Amino acid sequence: MEYKIAIMPGDGIGKEISEGAVSVIKKIGKKYNHEFNINYADIGGVAIDNHGTPLPKETIEICKDSDGIILGAVGGPKWDHLKGEDRPEKGLLNIRKELGLYTNLRPAIVYEPLKNASPLKTEIIGEGLDICIVRELTGGIYFGEKGVREDGTAYDILSYNAEEIKRIAIKGFETAMKRDKKVTSVDKSNVLESSRLWRKTVIEISKDYPEVELNHMYVDNAAMQLLINPTQFDVILTMNMFGDILSDEASMITGSIGMLPSASIGEKYGLYEPIHGSAPDIAGQDIANPIATILSAAMMFKYSMGLVEEGVAIEKAVEKVLNDGMRTKDIYTDSTKLVGTKEMVSSIVENI
Repeated sequence: MEYKIAIMPGDGIGKEISEGAVSVIKKIGKKYNHEFNINYADIGGVAIDNHGTPLPKETIEICKDSDGIILGAVGGPKWDHLKGEDRPEKGLLNIRKELGLYTNLRPAIVYEPLKNASPLKTEIIGEGLDICIVRELTGGIYFGEKGVREDGTAYDILSYNAEEIKRIAIKGFETAMKRDKKVTSVDKSNVLESSRLWRKTVIEISKDYPEVELNHMYVDNAAMQLLINPTQFDVILTMNMFGDILSDEASMITGSIGMLPSASIGEKYGLYEPIHGSAPDIAGQDIANPIATILSAAMMFKYSMGLVEEGVAIEKAVEKVLNDGMRTKDIYTDSTKLVGTKEMVSSIVENI
C-alpha cells in the first residue's frame, strides 16, 4: 500500500524526535511492504523565521493531502517577545482548527520496567496504570474571545455549545467501549456555567451507551485523585484546558513526559504528536527521549491508516527496548543503560 505522511518537525528537539519517528516509519515500510511518501512542512517558530507566520498555507495544504501527520514540538524563548497571534503556539492551535481536530486522545501507561521511574509508590500504581484522557481540542478558553481592555484588564472567554460537547462526549464513550467501559467526566460545574452545560450534555449522551459506567468529578478533585488513586480511572473525558493540565500530570505519573504520545483526530484528518514541549535547552544534545514521538507514529498507523498490526509492532519494540534496560536521561537509573536519542531510535528500529 502507498501512503502520504506529513512531517512537521517544528522547534527545539522537534527535529531530533521527528526524525526518530521517520526512521521507524521507514522500517515499517520495509517490513510490511508499504510505500510511505514523506513530505516535510514548517510550523511554529521555524515557520515564523522562514515564512513570517507560524502556520504557512503550504503547510496546511501538505497536511490536507496526507494520510497521516506527525508533529514534533513548537515554541521556545527565541519567540517569547511576539504577541499572542504571532507566537509559534498559534500555529499549533490553528492547524487543529484548520483540520477540524476536535478530539485529543492522550494515553497514560506505566510500563512494567518503568514502575520505579514513577514518582508514585508501586502500591499506588498497583498491577499497572492504563488511562486514556479524551480532551476536547478546538473549543473552550483557548479559542474563545480574548483581549486587553483600555483599562489594562486582560480577558479570555470560556464558552462551549451543546454540539461541541456532544461530539467529544461520543468520542469519549466510544473509546470507553473499546476499553474497560468507564468514563469519568471532569468539569467545574459547581462554579462554571459552561461546565453545567458540559455535565448536562454528557449525561444525555451517556444514555446511548448503557454499558458504560459514567461518573463525574470536579477538576481539582480529579487532579488529587490522579495522585492518590490513579487506577480508578479508565477514560477521563474533559474540556480543552482541563485536559491539557491533567494529561501533563498523568504523564509524570508514568515516569516522564517524554513517554506519552497523543492523537488529535477529527472526521477526516489525524495529527499525532508527543505531549511534551520543544525543550530548546536540550536541543541538539542527543539526550531527548524519542519514545513519545515514536509511539505517536504507532497511533497514526492504528487510527488514521487502519494498520493495527504495524502499530502494535512499534509498541512491542518500545517495550522490548525498555525491558532490555535502555534508558534516555529522563528515565535513567543506576541499574539501567544510559543511551542517547539516536541509539534509542536505532534500538527500537532493530526490534521491529
